[in-house]
Amino acid sequence: MDRDTKKYELFEGNRLVYVGISNDIERRANEHRAEGMQFTRVEQVGRASTRQGASDWETTRLQTYMNNHGGELPKYNIDPTGK
Repeated sequence: MDRDTKKYELFEGNRLVYVGISNDIERRANEHRAEGMQFTRVEQVGRASTRQGASDWETTRLQTYMNNHGGELPKYNIDPTGK
């Protein structure tokens, strides 16, 4: 299996506003901006992994965020599984 999927987070200042995965973070960040998302930085999290591994991380990361923020998702995530 290819380890070609990267995990990333978007921030507005110090506030986490989106959790995602992509095989091309720069392209995806540009797509997010075109969709109207406002963020000041993009951070890759860890190393590239398999698509399934990255997807599992995304779901876990969102659940952890929700557990620590009263059940709320980051500003631009719309589904707690990342799908």
